Amino acid sequence: MTANGHPTGTGCGIAAHELTKRYAGTAVVDRLTFTARPGAITGFLGPNGAGKSTTLRMLLGLVRPTSGSITIGGRRLGELPDPARTVGALIDARSVHPNRTAKDHLLSYATAGGIDPRRVGEVLELVGLTRAGSRRAGEFSLGMQQRLGIATALLGDPEVLVLDEPLNGLDPEGIRWLRTFMRHRAAEGRTVLFSSHLMSEMELTADDLVVIARGRLVTQSPMQQLVQADPGQPVQVRTRSRADLAEALARAGLDVTVRTDTTLRVTGAGASEVGRIAAAEGIALEELTTLRESLEDVFLRLTQESADDGSPR
Repeated sequence: MTANGHPTGTGCGIAAHELTKRYAGTAVVDRLTFTARPGAITGFLGPNGAGKSTTLRMLLGLVRPTSGSITIGGRRLGELPDPARTVGALIDARSVHPNRTAKDHLLSYATAGGIDPRRVGEVLELVGLTRAGSRRAGEFSLGMQQRLGIATALLGDPEVLVLDEPLNGLDPEGIRWLRTFMRHRAAEGRTVLFSSHLMSEMELTADDLVVIARGRLVTQSPMQQLVQADPGQPVQVRTRSRADLAEALARAGLDVTVRTDTTLRVTGAGASEVGRIAAAEGIALEELTTLRESLEDVFLRLTQESADDGSPR
């Protein structure tokens, strides 16, 4: 049971179907279809101007879609019987009256949502702002504003959490705290959808990824599947016979780059093929490793490919 007495893990996933938003005839979001499942953290990625914020605003009922739909647990936000306890969101942490204290800000939202005011103290403690509750929001650093925005999203102890760039302004301790907190929410069976430009943190945190570019879906995939090593990825090989191996690999039509006096980077073949060529030449290897792409590498490659071919993948 949650702090407000309703069960966790009720299957309130997010589903976008052919979601489209046009402004003056231009598609900002274009036939976008994706899901964010309960019990998982879904990372939402895209270059600047890809349509991420517009998509999240449509999810929250702040922008009306031109066509298509985006739902929570099968319903649009306006159809939910108790939206404040179903979905919590952070879209702009700075949208707080600067002269209001953190506690008063949260109390106003609790009153509007029909939430027990005692929940205010609980969420201030959850985000580490208990001692700052009586301070005016205008005095807060960006990191503290982010924590207050997250506290606002948590007031209804929601089944679904939607966070747009929640890591901005957080220090390393704050980033680790938020990562752990999102994992805890997902472990309870809840749905977490968040966007971020911090690729290294996204790689550490997300279970699933939705990548968009120019308003269209580029890919949706489990994180591990997206970044796992495959035969098309580069191979690093180390040997004391670097020159001889480089010549043999080049004869086989492979692309070889010298990295150090004993190390080569090879593309065009997997580790087994590189090892076979070395064995045929009688060359002893000290290292033979397939280089796994980082999430940043994958993201840049996929969005560039999408831009080059002009279509979703």
